[in-house]
Amino acid sequence: MRLALFTDTFVPQMNGVALTLGRLTDYLNRRGIEHLVFSPKSTADMVYSDPIRPVTSIPFFLYPECRLALPNLAAIRTELDRFGPDLLHLATPFNLGLCGLHYARKHRISHVASYHTHFDRYLAYYHMKAAIPLYWSYMKWFHHSCDATFAPSRDTLDILQEQGIDRLLLWTRGVDCALYSPDKKSVDVRERYGITAPYLLLYVGRIAPEKDIDTLSAIMKLLPDSVKAQVHWLIVGDGPQLHELRESAPSNVTFAGYKSGEELAQIYASADLFVFPSSTETFGNVVQEAMASGLPVIAANSGGVREMVSSGENGMLCAPRQPQSFVQEIISLVEDSDRMAKFRFKAREFALGRSWHAIFDQLLHDYEMIIDFRRIGKKSGFYSA
Repeated sequence: MRLALFTDTFVPQMNGVALTLGRLTDYLNRRGIEHLVFSPKSTADMVYSDPIRPVTSIPFFLYPECRLALPNLAAIRTELDRFGPDLLHLATPFNLGLCGLHYARKHRISHVASYHTHFDRYLAYYHMKAAIPLYWSYMKWFHHSCDATFAPSRDTLDILQEQGIDRLLLWTRGVDCALYSPDKKSVDVRERYGITAPYLLLYVGRIAPEKDIDTLSAIMKLLPDSVKAQVHWLIVGDGPQLHELRESAPSNVTFAGYKSGEELAQIYASADLFVFPSSTETFGNVVQEAMASGLPVIAANSGGVREMVSSGENGMLCAPRQPQSFVQEIISLVEDSDRMAKFRFKAREFALGRSWHAIFDQLLHDYEMIIDFRRIGKKSGFYSA
């Protein structure tokens, strides 16, 4: 099998989509599967190794972690003609995805897309609701010729099906349980940030409107004084609302900035509760990282997060954009150490069953099935709600 991957976000960019695709290419290398990756060039001086084919790009105004490529169509076409792919995977619906789509349709090659982000919901947060119908019209046009569209959660599959997108397949996400582990707990984290409160509450993610940061800010302020005295918040991440959140935050909040790797793993394992108010997630990688670290999760009852957090078993789900709902659950857990210990064990137990290797094995099987279906002129519905 020869695979060509088109994406407008890729490592070293640090977001869930880029990291997932980076892991996918690592897996393909280990399996000896020939592939090319057409991705944006993040900086002019960055050097990329084979099989990455970097493309000049500019930041996407709505979501700077995702870049808009400025591709040389003739050069890409020549590269693909020489490579002879069996399947094209269009990971994003922007400029590079369009290049791949055009080539696949013209040459009648198997092609799939993956849906990672609810950009329609982002438009609402950025006061662009009027553009939502246009967005879905474009998405239906983009996906209609694809042999399959992959989505990371059943909730997202249902949404796509409701919008008239068919031939849907589940491509969920794994987690590195060796990196993210309760064993990474360290007193250095509390010492580094000067935290002395009994309970450390953690948020990890982009600090932006679509992550319901306004809800997070309200939660911090609404906790009763008796609980505020027992907890300290650690906010890990960066984004356009950082200054606003920092200015309005109570005194028991520390901002750590962006973290990754072992340092992030230590922070997860050293916290007591993970609070995640975002209601726009197609999956929620940080939730699974927290669970692998043995953290109970208090999250919005929305999107792909609901398929990881089982309310009352390994965490609690709260009404989206309702700060008081989160406040009640935080108080409940802070006052019940036995319940918190049970959630810790169950969260880790869940994460241990989410192997990246098994997930990529299934994806590879799906690729092969799709190529075979195209060869015999068959298309399947794959998924039904």
